[in-house]
Amino acid sequence: MNDFHSSIAYLDQAISSQNPFDRSLIVRSNDIWKPSFPDVPSINAHASDGVFQAIEQIRAGYRTVSGITIRAEKGLGKSHLISRIRSRLLEEGGSFFVYMSDVDYGNLNRVHANFLNTLSLSLKQIGNEGVMQWQELATALINEALGKNHIPQNLVKQFSGALAKNPKLVDRLTEKVLQLKSNIENPYLIQAILWTLSSEKVSFATNWLSGKSLAQGQADAMGLPNSTEEDKEGEAFQTVCQILDLIGDYRTLVIGFDELESVDRNDAGFNRAQVVALLVKDLYGKIKRGVLMTAMFNETWQFQIKALPHAESVTARMGEKIFDLKHLNADDVVTLVSQWLQEFYDSKSLIPPYSVYPFDEAELRELGKEKLIVRKVLEECAKNWKVPGEPPPPTAADPLHQVELAFNKELNALETTIEKYFDDSDILAEALYFGFLSVKGEILEEVEVEEIEKVKTKAADRGYLHFRIRGKENGRSVKIVVAVVQESRSKFVSAALKRLIQYQKFDMTRGCLVRSKDVKSNTVGKQCLDQLLSPELGGEFVKLKSEDIKPLLAIYFVNKAREDYEVTEEQIQQFIVHKNLTQENYLINEILSAPSGQIPDGLLSAQWGQIPDGLLEKCEMAELDECEMAELDECEMAELDEESMAESTFMPDTTEINNLDEALDKLLGQ
Repeated sequence: MNDFHSSIAYLDQAISSQNPFDRSLIVRSNDIWKPSFPDVPSINAHASDGVFQAIEQIRAGYRTVSGITIRAEKGLGKSHLISRIRSRLLEEGGSFFVYMSDVDYGNLNRVHANFLNTLSLSLKQIGNEGVMQWQELATALINEALGKNHIPQNLVKQFSGALAKNPKLVDRLTEKVLQLKSNIENPYLIQAILWTLSSEKVSFATNWLSGKSLAQGQADAMGLPNSTEEDKEGEAFQTVCQILDLIGDYRTLVIGFDELESVDRNDAGFNRAQVVALLVKDLYGKIKRGVLMTAMFNETWQFQIKALPHAESVTARMGEKIFDLKHLNADDVVTLVSQWLQEFYDSKSLIPPYSVYPFDEAELRELGKEKLIVRKVLEECAKNWKVPGEPPPPTAADPLHQVELAFNKELNALETTIEKYFDDSDILAEALYFGFLSVKGEILEEVEVEEIEKVKTKAADRGYLHFRIRGKENGRSVKIVVAVVQESRSKFVSAALKRLIQYQKFDMTRGCLVRSKDVKSNTVGKQCLDQLLSPELGGEFVKLKSEDIKPLLAIYFVNKAREDYEVTEEQIQQFIVHKNLTQENYLINEILSAPSGQIPDGLLSAQWGQIPDGLLEKCEMAELDECEMAELDECEMAELDEESMAESTFMPDTTEINNLDEALDKLLGQ
């Protein structure tokens, strides 16, 4: 009992106004990077302590790699534990953290390419030094090459200005670093990592590092070659190994693989857990120093991992240490509820008379005897949240309440993660496809939607056309084939559009391109686009905007995780109808509407690929015409030839600077 507590009247008013437990209690990938739940370090401390003991052994040089498996039944807190580990690593520094979960695995036949993408996205997250982990790595490379001790935040702040004065700075720094890193087979990796220090180029650099192709103009401007689609899976693992090798020179790497349970299989017949286990085995021999951590159900370990061919070589590496998570006991329940309530009361500047007010501690301890998981304890708290002495609150009558909580959680996460998905044509197409399933049988834009189906093609045509909408429009049959094409490379765009105009081959009466970028002039793609939009074909070009796709992505993610959210497909569909998520969605209606035959206004420039928000503002989000070309150097979005460099306000000193150390110090004002 706390003798110095807030007024009971104030406390009860706060309790009546807000239920802190009434929110989605599922840990999703965004929660790993930005925890949204209070952590209770004592719960399953044996597992998190074991991970950090392994990290300390590696730092002390007693070993180089450690494979750790965390086993638990559903809901016991595997993802909570990983979130705790990430948070502590962020506080302590000295480590990089990589996290792979459900939405990251994708096509299991491309696990190396998907892991490379995950590695790059994870390293975009802010590290202990207050900048991206990529930028920490770039600073470490420069410091070793020059024998300096630049602070990452200072280097990032001043690098763009230094680059403006000396446009060859990245090339010269790359040469200097490569003198020390002769083991790196691909010198462009170093170049791309150094480009992450430039605020104007960081998005392009990280996209390239993730294995994505850049628009050719942007790739040329940064001196980075594009890979062909055919090469990407083959090159991905080699690229991963070289990046891990670089990281190992400066940091301990911790990689977490989560949400391994899935019915998906690769062409060899292995499911997701087995594919990841084989990947961990391969990574084990490539990491210079780090921890490989996998989280799975007990059944997954026993019946899937151990069923692999030569399973002993896999389990010996990924399961060097195995930690089984435990159910909550009475003390854990009290501590858990106390921690959540402390956050609530602190946010209100209130002090309760005792830590679990308004609950009865004895009743909470009784819950501990039931061996509940964290989520169930918190759900009990949500149901019984009330002012002491008042009758129990009525059971929520709205069966869609949990769907709404889940939808809001996913939608809020997309405010910061949309960049991760906005150039992923396949995920965007899946979200659209799921959205269209909910309007089956409806009449929108004078089209009665009868069927939605994936487009089946031969291997040579795979990956370009996504789904087909069958219906009736004014009594006539209509078959609309939708292609979401967010890629920047002209070759891919042309290949997609070439197929989108082959109406007979792909069984359509109308082709529809969904895209946020323009189609470059003087390309095969532009010729095909003109043909698509002609009166003869009557095709459509629908502009993709983030505000239109976010709700569709959010409800798609809820559906994918519906077992975790404990909601049903029927409830999700009811929620979609209740909120008019799809019936009033611009993209869905525009795809069905009568084609305008016009190219939409305000498209992003495909010449330069995805443009960071800061530059979009600077360039007023418009495609640059001839009158604006003089301002391109200010946005740093053009290749500057000798003539334009002479006119540039960022014209560097043409005097040859022989001492790179002095040049960088001078340019950074140090």
